[in-house]
Amino acid sequence: MANNHPTEHNEHPHDHADHDHGHSHDQAHGHNHGEPHGHSHGLVDESIIRSKEGVKAVSLSFAVLFVASMLQLFVYSFSGSIALLTDLIHNGGDALTAIPLGLAFFYKSKKGERWAGYAVVMFIFISALVALYEVINKIIHPSTPTHLWAIMIAGLIGVAGNEIAAVIRWRAGKHLDSPALIADGNHARADGIVSAGVILSAFLIYIGLPIADPIIGFLITAMILQATWQSWQTIRNSK
Repeated sequence: MANNHPTEHNEHPHDHADHDHGHSHDQAHGHNHGEPHGHSHGLVDESIIRSKEGVKAVSLSFAVLFVASMLQLFVYSFSGSIALLTDLIHNGGDALTAIPLGLAFFYKSKKGERWAGYAVVMFIFISALVALYEVINKIIHPSTPTHLWAIMIAGLIGVAGNEIAAVIRWRAGKHLDSPALIADGNHARADGIVSAGVILSAFLIYIGLPIADPIIGFLITAMILQATWQSWQTIRNSK
């Protein structure tokens, strides 16, 4: 890690404040092994854990996403939209991250956090496989989702939930000077774009293209599987 610090940092080895800032910056942008938004379903950056305000911000944003995913689940139960199913799994996965966050903050147990992270990632992975099965089944046995307006509203709920989560994380990140929180805010905004895919699928179904539902569902599932793999790698390589 020492070779990754800026030159001016090495000239002041006793400046602990600079060292902490540089370390958290490395964690937010390099520790997750190439994940574009510095986001992991399994572990929480230390710059967030050590701050009550950081934990509060992340927990609140996860609560928002949990409520959004539960509302989406309700709409899926009577609409049958595969695109909506994959999006609620995507949003619900972010909400589940509160489990390792809570363990890391309240019990100060890195081992406990790691195992909780593995459990969360495995749950999301299994959920994604279920969604993939449903996507393939929908392609083989086509059926048109119903209640398109409800699906569109559920997509809007996903967009709004992620945008609210993004704002919560950005504000806390700027106040705490936490690159990890700011990166997670960017991730939440990107997830809002994914949720917009649900709205698009409902519109395409409305104009006579029901195949859009499993196609968009497949694309979202692929994103979940990719994020799950990256999170698994992050936990496995953590110290």
